[in-house]
Amino acid sequence: MIISNSIATFGRFCMFMRRVFSIPDRMSIFLRRTLVEISKLGVDSIPLVIVISMFIGAVCTIQMQLNVTSPIMPAYAVGLATRDIVLLEFSNSILCLILAGKVGSNIASEIGTMRVTEQIDALEIMGVNSANHLVLPKILGFVCFMPVLSIMCIGTAFVGGYLVALFTDLIPVSRYVYGLQAMFIEWYVWYGLIKSLIFAFIITSVASFFGYYVKGGALEVGRSSTNAVVASSIFILLFDVILTKLLLQ
Repeated sequence: MIISNSIATFGRFCMFMRRVFSIPDRMSIFLRRTLVEISKLGVDSIPLVIVISMFIGAVCTIQMQLNVTSPIMPAYAVGLATRDIVLLEFSNSILCLILAGKVGSNIASEIGTMRVTEQIDALEIMGVNSANHLVLPKILGFVCFMPVLSIMCIGTAFVGGYLVALFTDLIPVSRYVYGLQAMFIEWYVWYGLIKSLIFAFIITSVASFFGYYVKGGALEVGRSSTNAVVASSIFILLFDVILTKLLLQ
């Protein structure tokens, strides 16, 4: 029963995505809505990304310094480990798990409210492809802006660790900076950006799907928002494992 329901839901999702990824009827309106979604979903997330990244970078630096006490470890190991943690996981996987709560719930509740108030039905009566009109700008806007958030997260996390080295005596600033530069692998940056793009698509598409097919009233809208965040988080973790295996072999 669970398997059949899952297959049916996946089929529904694929049909929904087919409606979403069609050519917009009016390109000028589509581009204008995309810019609005970039501002609402991406730009408005910048303060959250900066605050979280700053503290995570500081915590990673402190934890690495306090726990790496072996004399055989090089002096720059703290900066190197902090850098790789941020590049490989935090700036993409963990960041998108956090944004799934903010962006995903926002999308699901917005589209779900439009469904229960019959605004989507009104669009369909007017001959508008409501899935394409409402969802595609959100997906495209957030996916396009996600690399900016990811790069901003990387830089802010490094600044958080630098402030720890600057204002405490845990690690000299020179060792921390040298660790950030030591044995740098450029592919790690591209790896993180690729993952962030895929995770951004998962967040927006899954949240839109749950919001679009909500039935009932305000209670069901809240439930669909919660389900969207949970489902997005599960898929992010699942694809994190798959992409890590594929991209870091």
